Amino acid sequence: MMRSESQVLPSLSMTAVEHREKWIDRSSGYYRDILRQLNFFITQDSRVLEVGCSSGWLLGQLNAASYRVGVVRDSEMVNEATLKRASTGISFIHANFETAELNEKFDFIIISDVVPYAYDAQALFENALHHLNPGGRVFVSCYNPYLRPLYTIAEKLGLKRKSSPENWLTRGDIENLADLSGFEVIRSGCRGVIPWSLAGFGNLLNRWLSPLPIFSWTNLYYYALLRPMVSPGLPVESVSVIVPARNEEGNILNAVERMPRLAPSVELIFVEGNSTDDTWGAIQRVMERSKPDWLTITAHKQTGKGKANAVHKGFAAATGDVLMILDADLTVPPEDLPRFLKPIREGRADFVHGSRLVYPMEGKAMQFLNILGNKFFSMAFSFLLGQKFKDTLCGTKVFRRTEWPKILKLREYFGDFDPFGDFEMIFGAVKLNHKVAEIPVHYKARTYGETNISRFHHGLILLRMVMFAIPKMRFI
Repeated sequence: MMRSESQVLPSLSMTAVEHREKWIDRSSGYYRDILRQLNFFITQDSRVLEVGCSSGWLLGQLNAASYRVGVVRDSEMVNEATLKRASTGISFIHANFETAELNEKFDFIIISDVVPYAYDAQALFENALHHLNPGGRVFVSCYNPYLRPLYTIAEKLGLKRKSSPENWLTRGDIENLADLSGFEVIRSGCRGVIPWSLAGFGNLLNRWLSPLPIFSWTNLYYYALLRPMVSPGLPVESVSVIVPARNEEGNILNAVERMPRLAPSVELIFVEGNSTDDTWGAIQRVMERSKPDWLTITAHKQTGKGKANAVHKGFAAATGDVLMILDADLTVPPEDLPRFLKPIREGRADFVHGSRLVYPMEGKAMQFLNILGNKFFSMAFSFLLGQKFKDTLCGTKVFRRTEWPKILKLREYFGDFDPFGDFEMIFGAVKLNHKVAEIPVHYKARTYGETNISRFHHGLILLRMVMFAIPKMRFI
C-alpha cells in the first residue's frame, strides 16, 4: 500500500506537520524548484488537487489556484494540516487515492513524490484521469532512482528524511504508466542540481543549470506534464480563416476559389496591409462575385504594421468556432487546411501549425539561408519550449477561438514585440499547456509577388525572442 506521509514518526515534541515542514525547510532548494514548475504550469483560477499532499505546503504556495484540495493517507496528518492551513481555504481529505472517489473533478492534479511509494501506480494514474476535467492536466514528479545510493548516504548523515523502500521507477517507466492509463506526455524534463537553498545560491543553480542537457542524468527529479490521450472533441460548426494580405493582388482570387468547405459555415476574413498594388481592389472584386452559400467573405484595412497586427484585427472580427491563419501567398496550399482542422475536431491536439521542412519544396520556395535559419530557430525554440517544433515560422496556425483571449492575455507575461504573431501564439499555447501538433505541408513557390520577410532584420528579431524566452519558458 502507499506509504503514509507520517510513516517516519516525528519526535514527541514535534507534530507530524512540523516534522514534515522541518525537512521541507532543510531541502528548500528542491521543493521550491518543484513549486516554480507548478506556478508556471497552473493556469489562472484552476481547481487543483494534490495527491499525497502531506502538510499542504505546496498547495499553500500556489499562485493561480482558485480551489485547492489535498488527499492525505494519514489521518493524523489530515487533522494537523487542516489546523495549520485553516486560513488558506485548502480542504484536506483522508483517503487512499488509488481507490478514492472524491465526487468532483479538477483542472490540475499534482502527484509529487508519490508514485515511488504507491502499491499500484497504474491505479493512481487511472484515478487521476477519472477526476480530471476536460482539458485538464496532471503534473507528476519522481525522485531520480539512479541517485538512490546518494539518498541512502544522505539519510544516514541526517541530511535527508528517512523513507521506506521505493518502487524503482525510471523516466521511461513513468511514461509507460501514463500511456497505459490513458495519458500522453506533452512536456517533461529533469530538474534539481542541489536540494538545498544555500542562502538562495542553490535556487539559482537549480534554475539555470538543471535544464541543461549535461545534467539530465544527475538531476534530483524527473517531471512530466500529462494530458488525456484523447480529449473529448467538440463540434465544429464554423471556421474563420484569416488571410493577412499585403501586395498579394494576384493571389486573392485563388485564395477564394481554392478554399475547401471546412465546416457547415466558413468565414474568409481578408486583412489588407497598406499594399502598393491593388490588393484591396482584388478583395472587393471577389466579394462581389457569386460564392457558395456556406462561404462568407469580409474585408478589413489594417490599422498598424506587421503581420501580427493584421492577424489580431482578423481574430477580433472572427465569429467561427475555430480560427485559422492562411498566408495570402498560398505557399501553404488552401487544400491542406482540412488536415489542420482534423486534430482539433477530434480532440487530439489543442494547437496545430504547419511544418515546411519535411517534404521537398518547390523550386525557389525557400532560399538556402532561410532554410538554415529556420532549422536553427526550430532547434532553439524546441529546447526552450520543451515541445518539438520542426518549423516555428510556418504561417498556418489553427486553434479554437475560445483560446485566443487566453493567449492574448499572456502578452502581459511575454511582452509585445513579435511583429509576426507566430511566436506569441506558440509561446501562449505552450504556457497554456496545449498539446501542439505539427502538420507537414508541401511548401509551394510563389506565383505572384515577393516575400515580405527581411532575412537579416527579422532574423535578429527572432534571436532577440530566443534570448527573451530563456528566463520565461525554460529556465524558470
